[in-house]
Amino acid sequence: MTTVNDSTAGSAGADLTNEEIFAAHEGGKLGVQLTTPLDTPRDLSIAYTPGVAQVSRAIASDQQLADRYTWTQKLVAVVSDGTAVLGLGDIGPRASLPVMEGKSALFKSFAGLDSIPLVLDTTDVDEIVETLVRLRPSFGAVNLEDVAAPRCFELERRLIEALDCPVMHDDQHGTAVVVLAALRNAAKVVGREMSTLRVVISGAGAAGVACAEILHTAGVGDIVVLDSKGVIHSGRDDLTPIKRELAGYTNPAGLTGGSADALAGADVAIGVSVGKLPEEQVETMAEGAIVFALSNPDPEIHPEVARRHASVVATGRSDFPNQINNVLAFPGIFRGALEVGAREITDGMKVAAAEAIAAVAADDLAADHIVPSPLDPRVAPEVTAAVAAAARRDGVATG
Repeated sequence: MTTVNDSTAGSAGADLTNEEIFAAHEGGKLGVQLTTPLDTPRDLSIAYTPGVAQVSRAIASDQQLADRYTWTQKLVAVVSDGTAVLGLGDIGPRASLPVMEGKSALFKSFAGLDSIPLVLDTTDVDEIVETLVRLRPSFGAVNLEDVAAPRCFELERRLIEALDCPVMHDDQHGTAVVVLAALRNAAKVVGREMSTLRVVISGAGAAGVACAEILHTAGVGDIVVLDSKGVIHSGRDDLTPIKRELAGYTNPAGLTGGSADALAGADVAIGVSVGKLPEEQVETMAEGAIVFALSNPDPEIHPEVARRHASVVATGRSDFPNQINNVLAFPGIFRGALEVGAREITDGMKVAAAEAIAAVAADDLAADHIVPSPLDPRVAPEVTAAVAAAARRDGVATG
């Protein structure tokens, strides 16, 4: 998980005690609830033997009936190897499990979807793919979580190819969807068209790459991406395959150098790394600048400092306005995909999700309100409907 995801770190959580936190997690945060009664002998005969045999025979004759008579069509597997957890890094599968349980709790709370955390004691892409292929009859979709870059790119691609169900690495695409939603509304606040913006993305990991991809898809023509060595451009000989691909459609002006060179005159700065956005460089951005400093718990630049030079500022934290939080996106994306039996999650579905999130905030749009609250009950239903419609348009819906 990138440092932007599902975090309420910072002063909003400063009054929490260890006793309170550990007590809430004791025994885990999840359980299984029955959807049919088991109070009488007749109930047992219907839910289990002998009645259940009739349902199993029917599914054996028609595999598609499993979607109707089991929970697979609303079950998301939340899968991690524990190599990139929150701000904790590579802490392993067992230590990552509380985070995955939390993710499952969010699926249930915000979208009514059942999900099951699966933490795998391997970092081998082949082994993870084989494991999930063999488990495929048990779930309806895969939410990849907290898998380190660059391995996460190959793993997601391989799983999309191998599985006939929605697969999404939320650290990449959940972040990107909410960033796109926020940028759409921020552009309106400052009176700009998305296509005219020059955007600098600081960070070329999972979230940075996905943000560049979705902004390019949405029509932003001038995107510059920075990694730890500076501006990504086609003349560098140290680029990974993913970064070479980035260089192919970003940095149309052929900029070189570091963050100072990229930020001078830029309209938008998006921070999705542990790197800093120095105030003196933000000061050189264009008038009406937009700054998204999304690292948690410490943004790339403190929002109060950024506001000295930018018209719109967002963070990943809940204790400042404009929280870029993945929970705005992933529950509705998966709910919409599962409702129509989508075989995959397309770029069109992601853009539709971003548009739906942006629309929820549109009625009271302001510099300090470019995205809705993660607790706004309108968000998940609107995203669900938009994603389902986009799946039908893109020809990936089966139901």
